[in-house]
Parts: sequence; structure tokens; C-alpha cells
Amino acid sequence: MRKRLAAIALVALAGSLAACGQRVPGPSNAVIERVLTGAPGAAQPSTIVATELAFARSARENGQWTAFEEFAAPGAMLHTSNGLRSYAELRPALTDPDEAVQWAPRSVVMSCDGGHAVSVGRFQSPEGIVGNFVTIWERQSDNTYRWVYDGGGPDVPQPPPRRILEGGDIVVTALNAVEGLVATCPRAGESVGTPPTDSPVALRPADVKQSRDGTLRWRVEHRGTEDGGTEKYVAAEYWFEGEWITAVEERLPNAS
Repeated sequence: MRKRLAAIALVALAGSLAACGQRVPGPSNAVIERVLTGAPGAAQPSTIVATELAFARSARENGQWTAFEEFAAPGAMLHTSNGLRSYAELRPALTDPDEAVQWAPRSVVMSCDGGHAVSVGRFQSPEGIVGNFVTIWERQSDNTYRWVYDGGGPDVPQPPPRRILEGGDIVVTALNAVEGLVATCPRAGESVGTPPTDSPVALRPADVKQSRDGTLRWRVEHRGTEDGGTEKYVAAEYWFEGEWITAVEERLPNAS
């Protein structure tokens, strides 16, 4: 099944990027809200972007694991190097580090009713390790979003360190597009089509979960790799204009 990574453009956000391509989080909620005022329907990708940024800011200001607790939904699962674990069970043993990991989303895919969303983005650790993350969000009864799944993994290999040139460091400015993908709402009395059996999501049907309205599906797997290691695997697809589109397929290596 083909991929399509375009449904609605969210917003182009100016940011500072290191020459090696490492992302520096930082688009403000005000910028997001200004550009996306009046986005149609119940599904608002801008809300997920704003929540991700508030989550990262809380980690920076209040402590990394404190922020994870603050934004966790009941039953939230953290994907560790040893597999999926209940965050509530892990939390007592987790101490906030002196400096938190920082992150920012690059794309968000949402169900038509806005009940669930999957965000994908980049992170950077205090030690300079960069990589990708996937977070699955669920709308709560008070209309806030809380994460129900979170997993990440470093780039392998890591990008080379930035060159420090005579006369000072060089930082280039670029436009970062935060992409919003929203499922198509079925018409009254209509149901979404039968999901494909050959998609990355459907390969293990017993593990597939979906949004309440059935327009967003995802699968999470902890699996071995050819080199004897393990990785976190996340795939998601959404219903768009009469067909199922693979929006997310991430392999997140576990640090060796």
C-alpha cells in the first residue's frame, strides 16, 4: 500500500538548525494558533503540536519524568529497551535528571473525530544524542490530550559532530514544516472501508488498536533485529478519501 504524507499543511515554522541537521525545538503556541485559527472539524493537529511543546517545556522546567507523569493518560505505556511497561509502575523508580531530553514534533496524524492522534518527531538528549520518537495521544473527558504510548530511539549511526570553524560556529536558518494529517470523516450512515490485509499495521491483527471512530489504526511491536539487537516498531494508517493510507512506519533502535 502506497504512502501519502500530505493531507493538510499545518504550518511552516522558522527554526535554527545546526549544520548537521539536528533539530532545535521551539515553535511557540502563539505562532501555531495564529496560523491555524479556523482549521476545520473536530480534529485539530495544532492542539497536538501545542501539547507536545507544553510537554517538552514542562520537562525542561519541572523535570523530565515529572512531565511524563503530568501528561500521561491512565494506563499509559512507555516503550523501554526491554519492551512495553506501565508508566505508573515505572514512575517510582524514575528520578528526574538534571537536564531533560528535548523534543519537537514533525508530523501529526489524527482520527476524524479528534479522539486519537499519533505524533512523530525528533529528540536530542543532554549528551547530544539525536533520534526519533513516536507518541500516541488520547483525548480525555475534559478535552485535553494525554499520551497513552511513548517510544523513541537514537539515529544509527549518529550524525557527525558539527564543525567549529575559525571565526565561530555557523548556524543556518531553515523552515521546518510541521505536517498535519487528518482522516476523512465518513458520511452519515457510511462506514470506513475494510482495512488492507497487507499493510504494516495489519501484519499482526491481534496487536492492532484503533480510534473510537475507526478512522485511525496503529500497531506497536517490540522485536529483534538481524544484528541481534532489539527495536521498537510503530506503524499507523488512517482513512483518507476512500482508502487507507500508511502515515507512520518507524523503527526505533534501542541503545546498545
